[in-house]
Amino acid sequence: MEPRSYTNLPTGQHFLAAGYANSSGEVSPSPSSPVEDAKLDIDAYILGYATTFGLLGSSAKFDTAISRTCFSGSARLNGDQVSVDRCGFTDPTVRLTWNFYGAPAMDIASYAKWQQGVVVGTSLQVTAPTGSYQADKLLNSGANRWVYRPGIGMSHQLGSWYYDLIASVRFYSDNNEYLGSGQLSQQPQVNLQGHLIYYFNRGHWLSLNGNFFFGGETEKNGVASNDDQENSRFGLTYSFALSRQQSIKLSFSTGVLTRYGNDFDTFGLMWQYRL
Repeated sequence: MEPRSYTNLPTGQHFLAAGYANSSGEVSPSPSSPVEDAKLDIDAYILGYATTFGLLGSSAKFDTAISRTCFSGSARLNGDQVSVDRCGFTDPTVRLTWNFYGAPAMDIASYAKWQQGVVVGTSLQVTAPTGSYQADKLLNSGANRWVYRPGIGMSHQLGSWYYDLIASVRFYSDNNEYLGSGQLSQQPQVNLQGHLIYYFNRGHWLSLNGNFFFGGETEKNGVASNDDQENSRFGLTYSFALSRQQSIKLSFSTGVLTRYGNDFDTFGLMWQYRL
């Protein structure tokens, strides 16, 4: 759920963000998995940075984020009741976003007078396998594999209303230390998002969010798991300014359709500071 990912921003800005998110619910494993009745509760503490600049005359943004997660839960593994309680660092992400159409590079004074029409952009996010990973554990904060996520999106203003349409694909490298020395492979996963946003005024907005993602079947040691995902989520995001430099963003999302994977309710709180 990423509303306003492809809206224009003034250049030369730097942002620091810190936040907290909680996800809890059930996990629907693949038919071949020995895990049943899995439930998880995850707390994530997030730190991020973003900067804006001009690229070939249009606006661009670079951002990076990392989090520390603590998760607890229980499940039945091969008929036995098991539990987990562990903390670790997630794999960090970096992303470059370039709004190549309808978003001229402007300083903050020019941006204040600008009126948005249609903006179209593209992005590339890379996740590096440097988070916490224990090869003998099934559940980890890090995934021990590279993830490449190209995307394209657009936003359009209609008075006080905006809408976003976003499409992206995740490509996964192999994890060659899956449960010791095994190999985990995964097919690409497609993610489609839509957001309807109402702006009360600058820095104060509410977004209705929805997505649908599919694909991503895994293979473990060359054996297909038959766990293609066809999942969707629905949520809300509310953002308001505390001052000219600070803002708060609240978010909530819930699973609507879950074939395989997580069926979580997620609440997030993010504080952003413009340096």
